[in-house]
Amino acid sequence: MSAIRINVVLFGVGNIGSELLSQVIESQRFFLEKRNIDLRFPVITNSTLAFFEKEGVKNKWEADFTKLAFPYKFQDILDYVKEKKLDNLIAVDATASSEIIKNYIPLIQNGFNIVAANKKANTLHIEFYKELRRVLKKHDKSFLYEATVSAGLPVIKTIRDLHFSGEKITKIRGVFSGSLSYIFNRFSNEEEYFSSILKDAEKLGLTEPDSREDLAGNDVARKLLILAREIENEFDFSDVKIVSLLLPNLNENVSKVEYNRNKSLLDKPFRLAKLAQAENNVLRYVGELDIAKKKLDVKPVSVFRDSVIGQLKGADNLVEIYTKSNAEPIVIQGAGAGRQVTARSVLTDILEVAEKIKIKETVLELI
Repeated sequence: MSAIRINVVLFGVGNIGSELLSQVIESQRFFLEKRNIDLRFPVITNSTLAFFEKEGVKNKWEADFTKLAFPYKFQDILDYVKEKKLDNLIAVDATASSEIIKNYIPLIQNGFNIVAANKKANTLHIEFYKELRRVLKKHDKSFLYEATVSAGLPVIKTIRDLHFSGEKITKIRGVFSGSLSYIFNRFSNEEEYFSSILKDAEKLGLTEPDSREDLAGNDVARKLLILAREIENEFDFSDVKIVSLLLPNLNENVSKVEYNRNKSLLDKPFRLAKLAQAENNVLRYVGELDIAKKKLDVKPVSVFRDSVIGQLKGADNLVEIYTKSNAEPIVIQGAGAGRQVTARSVLTDILEVAEKIKIKETVLELI
C-alpha cells in the first residue's frame, strides 16, 4: 500500500510552528517507513502572510518563508485546497490568536480536522464549545488539543479516559503553568530578582507571547477550564476565580512596551512575599477544580518545601487527579512547557488524526 498523503495547513510559524516544521523535517522519512504517512504542508501562514506550495516542488516550506509568502485572506486557503483537490486535511493552530478561532467551524465544514496548541477555542462561551462539537460530529472530523494543557504530559487524555470509563473525578489540582513553575521554582531557591527570572522564562519560550497572560493567571485559568469541560462541567471563563500576579500599575491596560520597560516594579512585592513565607514554605501558583463545591480557583499558595508541589524543579508541571475509587490522587508530573515539548505534542496529535484517516481510507477501499 502506498503512503497516505496528509495535507497540513499550518497557522502560525512562531516558536511552536517553526519547531513543528523542524521536527517533521527531521522525522519525515521515519514516518514514511514506519507509519506509511507522508506529512505535507501545502499552506503555511502567519498573521498576515501565507506560503502556498507550488506544483512539483515538494515541501518547499523548507525555504525562507519571508521570501516566498504573500498577503492572504482566509478564503484564499479554502479556494486553494478546492482547486488542488487536496484531501486528508488537518488545520494546525499553533497561534495564541482569538481571530483564527472564528475559522474553526468553516474549516471543519470544508473537510478539515483540527489540531490546536491554542487554548482559546475550548475556553470561549460554552455555547460556542457545544456548537463546535456539534459541527465536528456532523462532519465526522477530529479536534485534538493535548498540547493546550501541560503540553508534554497526557493530562487531557488521562482525564478523558477516566471520566468516560465511569470514574467519578472529585478534584483536579496542580501547577499547570510551565512558565510560572520555572519562575517560582527558581525564585524560591535563588537570590535573584523576580523580573530577571521572568525575562529568562520569556527568552526560553516558556511564557505566552505576552507574559502578562501568564502572570495574570489567564493561561492557568484556561487550562483549568479546559479540564473542567472535559468532564462535562458547563463552566465559563467568568466562573474561574483568579488571583493575578500583576500589579495595578503594570497590568493588561498598559502598553506592552511600557510593561517590558517596567518589569522591575515586580521585584519589591515578590521579595516581600518571599520573606513573609513560613519557615520551610515556598510559593507556588496553583489551579484547583473542586467538583462538589463547583469552584475553580487560580492563585498563589504557600506550600511545604518538601511537599510534592514544593519539590518541583525546572519548568515541570504537576497535576493531581482525585477520584472516588482511589484513596490517593493520581499524579502526572513532568515537562509541561517549552517549544520542543509543545511542538512534539502537536505532532503526536497530527499523527493520531492521520492514523484515523488511514483507517477510514482502508475501510473505503474494502467496501
